[in-house]
Amino acid sequence: MQISETSKRILADLLRSQTGQDFPPNRRWRVGTALSGLCREHGIANLDSLIAKLGMSQRSAQAHTLVEALLNNETYFFRDRAMFDLLAGRVLPDLAEARASTKSVRIWSVGCSSGQEALSLAMLFAEQESRWAGWTIDIVGTDVSTSVVEAARSACYTQFQIQRGLAVGQMVKWFEETPQGWRAKEKLRRMVRFEKHNLLDPPPNPAHFDIVLCRNVLLYFDDVTRARAFERLAAVLAPDGWLLLGAGETSLGQSDRIVPDRDLRGFHRLATSARAQRTADLPRRAAG
Repeated sequence: MQISETSKRILADLLRSQTGQDFPPNRRWRVGTALSGLCREHGIANLDSLIAKLGMSQRSAQAHTLVEALLNNETYFFRDRAMFDLLAGRVLPDLAEARASTKSVRIWSVGCSSGQEALSLAMLFAEQESRWAGWTIDIVGTDVSTSVVEAARSACYTQFQIQRGLAVGQMVKWFEETPQGWRAKEKLRRMVRFEKHNLLDPPPNPAHFDIVLCRNVLLYFDDVTRARAFERLAAVLAPDGWLLLGAGETSLGQSDRIVPDRDLRGFHRLATSARAQRTADLPRRAAG
């Protein structure tokens, strides 16, 4: 389905105002597919009429519905398995040593979609039970989409979703089949919480994190907005923390406060100057 230039401007303005995301030409190819369901729901035959009707007011519930339909919520369990292997084998052991006195780990999953990334993290801790016994593991997942945050809070997945990224043994060990689908067991659910949140807004509690995953989020921003996002991420990352970006994302040339880790591909750290500033700004974590 084709849309007019006017409709493209309406969609671009809506996305930018509600999410901060850009709407370049290479993102417009899926508009027809994304909005076809709304066309059927409202009995409207063409996209221009739909966009004109729902996008009249940027703050209306209808406009929000339009934006939600445009968001890319693609996710699955243990997406980019190599990254999770590095987390389990390299990062978490270092973190266990660094946080031995507080026994507290705080992780932020930005753009969490329906929660598979956050629950994958919870499984890493649950599968190393003896190492993390007595620790407080706080994993917060956030997304700009109301509908996917609600889905994440349910922690319930279809047969198709549960099979994407999970071995049969993991599925049976950490999920239970219910009439509504496969639901994460309590051991995983008590480690995670989900909130509607925009990365460009003030951070969620506790406002500083040992690990931040912001994968396949920054690629939807223009250069100016991406720079703002890096500032937000640098401001919440612990001085010795890790930031994980998507395969097509980097901090090189984008931020002077965050730099790629020399040893772990896809992992980023605070630059030396930013690390010193964060150390000076943060209160001591004696209470965890």
